[in-house]
Amino acid sequence: MAENDDIITLIDENGKEVQCEYIDTVEYEGALYCVVTPVSGSEDYEEGSCYIFSISDNGDETVDLLPVENEAVLDAVFEKFLEKDSEEGCGGDCSGCSGCDEK
Repeated sequence: MAENDDIITLIDENGKEVQCEYIDTVEYEGALYCVVTPVSGSEDYEEGSCYIFSISDNGDETVDLLPVENEAVLDAVFEKFLEKDSEEGCGGDCSGCSGCDEK
């Protein structure tokens, strides 16, 4: 894999590292959410799929990405992501995506 500033490493619930590509940040009802797609590291995350995490600011220039368990919030954030990216020319289908030009 090429060196890429948009690659982040997440730790899954089994303590396994998962390499993900950052796709976008979406604001919904005053909270920020991160949209990523896995590139390697876990059979629990399907490569080519988008995943949404809530961004929790630690107050020390670092953040935690937390799973979003509320289906209504997930759906709403995903819809905002699709709307935002369709304005930028993305159809929102992350499977087989070669990456967004503007992040």
